[in-house]
Amino acid sequence: MEYMLHYAWQHRIFPLGQLHTADGKHIDIISVGRHNSDAGPDFIGAQLKIDGMLWVGNVEIHLKSSDWYHHHHDTDLAYDNVILHVVSAIDCEVKTSQGHVIPQMQLEIPDYVTNNYEELLSSDRHPRCRNYLNLMPHLTITAWLSALYVERLEHRTELLTERRKQCNLDWEHTAFVTIARNFGFGKNGDAFEQWAKTISMSAINKHRDDLFQIEAIFFGQAGFLDDEFQKKRTPLSNYYDKLKAEYTYLSKKFCLQSINPSLWKFARMRPQGFPYMRIAQLAMLYHTGQLNFSRMVNAPTVDAIRELLDVQVSDYWQRHYSFADIEVPQGHRTLSNATKDLVIINSVVPLVFAFGRYKADDRMCQKAIELLEQLKPESNSIIETWREAGVDCRSAAESQALLQLTTRYCDAKDCLHCRLGFEYIRHTPSYLKEKASQKNTDA
Repeated sequence: MEYMLHYAWQHRIFPLGQLHTADGKHIDIISVGRHNSDAGPDFIGAQLKIDGMLWVGNVEIHLKSSDWYHHHHDTDLAYDNVILHVVSAIDCEVKTSQGHVIPQMQLEIPDYVTNNYEELLSSDRHPRCRNYLNLMPHLTITAWLSALYVERLEHRTELLTERRKQCNLDWEHTAFVTIARNFGFGKNGDAFEQWAKTISMSAINKHRDDLFQIEAIFFGQAGFLDDEFQKKRTPLSNYYDKLKAEYTYLSKKFCLQSINPSLWKFARMRPQGFPYMRIAQLAMLYHTGQLNFSRMVNAPTVDAIRELLDVQVSDYWQRHYSFADIEVPQGHRTLSNATKDLVIINSVVPLVFAFGRYKADDRMCQKAIELLEQLKPESNSIIETWREAGVDCRSAAESQALLQLTTRYCDAKDCLHCRLGFEYIRHTPSYLKEKASQKNTDA
């Protein structure tokens, strides 16, 4: 339960009365310090007064004093600046590598804190704190959501930074891969990302004015121009034969290697969502210059980005959903506004924010947040679960925040680092009972 000691120290959940060291010296805590997630002491830059003398340094936390030696801190110079050792049980004296004795404080965690925490962990409903959510101040929830959607953008910036390295630091290719992944809409996201990474920007740019050649490269790299893969779809159309012949030439010219077509999923999908149709849409967006990194990140409004995602498909795909020689009635081949918004939320906004971080441009980062705030919230099972628990979304920013909260905190059972969990854990049963009574009276 050492993490509970970390939690109690970080959030100042101390017993009533004067704090003191093991040898009886009074402790006044001015600052608990910053939690250290890297190697070294647990909290850095703490400020304490011990018997009136100011100490500035680090704090280390263990279940018992002897853990100091089990972890070999007594020989590690990084721990020589520890000014206080916080433990649940004091079973020995501890010293630095220089032989200096370190003050120790025994910290007892109130039973109600442990009980509240264990109650959250044992809950089999989501969110785990749903029984207390209606007692929380509205400002607490909205402030946490505001922090969470920025946290989600920061996390996606890390992913985009890594993807950009894989794309040879090319922002254009990074944007192409990011948006292509989104066109997989979950089920084919991994396949679309792997496919997009095989598309050579230098090669495809030379044929940007020729939609037929773009489709040849796009479908060829997807493995869809493979006779063995298409054998169940015979007879095949003449368009398939023409694309295959063109791809055979272009793949030799540019040394292209397709992905394994078995990666694509078609089960339980509407024809409009087949990978064929999504690739045809991406080909048209690329051909028209709408799928362009600079145009995407510099578009001033949500409507301007939606216009960039307005797409038709080539004549063949107006009448087909695959390469089988079977014509179907012309139908819906464009992206709906709801689909466009998902692309904006999951691809364009993260790209704008990441590019803002790269350029150290706070205005661009703020623009990304404002775009999210202008979009309607997403609709999925996670958002519906929170709505049933009493937390409604007003924008895509808040729905993104709830997705971050669910995946980063709820699913990981990390209630200690969630502000909502903290609000529940830190309060006594009598306080919670009083809040519930007030709520019922107001109702």
